Amino acid sequence: MEFGSVPLAEALGAVLAHSLPVGSTRLRKGRVLNAADLRALRDAGHLSVTVASLGAQDMSEDAAALAIAQSLVPDPAVTGLIVQPVGTGRINILAAEAGLARIDAEKVHAVNTIDPAITVATVPEWHRMDPKGMVATVKIIPYGVETASVNSACAKGARAISLARRTLAKASLIETSVGESASKGFRVTKDRLARLGVDLSSHTVVAHTEEALAAALERVDGDLVLILTGSATSDGRDTAPSAVRRAGGEVLHFGMPVDPGNLLFLARLLGRTVIGLPGCAKSPALNGADWVMERVICGVPITGADIQHMGVGGLLKEIPTRPRPRTQSDW
Repeated sequence: MEFGSVPLAEALGAVLAHSLPVGSTRLRKGRVLNAADLRALRDAGHLSVTVASLGAQDMSEDAAALAIAQSLVPDPAVTGLIVQPVGTGRINILAAEAGLARIDAEKVHAVNTIDPAITVATVPEWHRMDPKGMVATVKIIPYGVETASVNSACAKGARAISLARRTLAKASLIETSVGESASKGFRVTKDRLARLGVDLSSHTVVAHTEEALAAALERVDGDLVLILTGSATSDGRDTAPSAVRRAGGEVLHFGMPVDPGNLLFLARLLGRTVIGLPGCAKSPALNGADWVMERVICGVPITGADIQHMGVGGLLKEIPTRPRPRTQSDW
């Protein structure tokens, strides 16, 4: 592609690089100039114009953006995404419904290193999406790009983006009480689940003892079981993890490098995932439990190793209810 100022006689079929006034109107940048446009420019006193001229080996910005987007998401309906119409070298990719953005970061990196003219920006991997939320945008920076670069981008970025959608229908919440009302986290938990279309089908409050909690665990019917204790779980042998084992389950992992959210545990019981929620889950603010719960709801496998790799980016916003803030006034 050639770019620069040319005489009007040489601008036919070129792409106008900058908007220009023509009488009472303007010719918008990105317009492919025709004979009538050139006459209007000449009548307005212009002798030359800055344009981009595509060669035989080039592809227009819109055609290039569309080709790359269709490669990233070849089956929008299957992958839970919406590929919007292209314009000015940009095409946006939206979530068709609530879910988690599944991003193949290596493929996106590969696309972005092919040619500076080609860019793909996405939300972070596993970012929770609302319906119609933007998952990614493809932007061709100049007015055209070499076809060979576009073909390479399509090959390297194939199927890089999709949406992990809800696979569970209902969840159960068990709270333990140490004397005070234990219903504080119910509404917040219900709202968290509703964002991904999961119904909080049962809510039970029991005494904060291993025996009472184990008995409640044996009776739950949710596809996902959440435990919110009245007293923080400070060890893998504490009341809640021990109750899971007593009920016949297995504790897979305790603790996570996300703050707030350190005191979470992950378990399995009777074929169901059990998440021991940290105390900060009583607040609607983002915490580590959100990341684990959202993946489980959307059928994304998660292990202790996955949790241990959440530390980078895991320092989250402070919450007002935090009993011991990270910063101290006497420092």
